[in-house]
Amino acid sequence: MRNKTTLAAVLAASLMGLGAAAHAQYSAIVSVAPPTPQVEVVPAPRQGHVWAPGHYEWRGNQYAWVQGYWLTARNGYDYREPRWVQRGNGEWVMVGGNWERGRWEREHDREYRDQARNGQYGPRGDMDGDGVQNRFDRFPRNPNRS
Repeated sequence: MRNKTTLAAVLAASLMGLGAAAHAQYSAIVSVAPPTPQVEVVPAPRQGHVWAPGHYEWRGNQYAWVQGYWLTARNGYDYREPRWVQRGNGEWVMVGGNWERGRWEREHDREYRDQARNGQYGPRGDMDGDGVQNRFDRFPRNPNRS
């Protein structure tokens, strides 16, 4: 019985390590400029998916081409395609290849922070502008409720 428990613990620990590796983001800093990207035929759009275009990655002291592939879309996020950018010191670094919050979400977060700063959120705020504090706004017999 003890061997089964030990085996289960070892298996669970190894699976947790695999999950972490699956979400790791690729990064590299190289002194050699990347080759010109290969021409790639982009397939027709697929519902609920985003096309991740092909790109070069640095592997084993040389560039290797990675074919484009479909990713499952993430609601509220935009996919940033991987690309090489040259730094001021001449090094090349790969950026992108990740998900970022969408423009609407970023603007909404900024609007929320501005409203919170102005006192519209929280128990004493008046989010809907009817002159009633948020904490009293849901009472049906409130005479000030619009």
